[in-house]
Amino acid sequence: QVQLVESGGGLVQAGGSLRLSCAASGRVYTVGDMGWYRQFPGSQREMVATIARDFYTNYADSVKDRFTISRDNAKNTVYLQMNSLKPDDTAVYYCKADSMGTQYGPLTDIWGQGTQVTVST
Repeated sequence: QVQLVESGGGLVQAGGSLRLSCAASGRVYTVGDMGWYRQFPGSQREMVATIARDFYTNYADSVKDRFTISRDNAKNTVYLQMNSLKPDDTAVYYCKADSMGTQYGPLTDIWGQGTQVTVST
């Protein structure tokens, strides 16, 4: 089974840091553009940061200069380093891969299961 497995969420005080990881598991040969999204209660998912396979990055204005997205193509893994966290960053964070080459053939729009990030005052 091919899936994205996230880790690293949790509870942190305002001003603290967390690092999220998301790894493609199963027989995955290549992963295209990847990204992190978040969802607040009662709202749609919003883009936090994306990174292309060639490492070009894009950030939401609300996280610029605080969050850093990176990836390891050899490990089919994407990371999100979150610094200077604020209570407004509290949300469920999801990783996404736009495409994957797998033993089952090409897949598109693959989402992780989500990980809760809670920032306390």
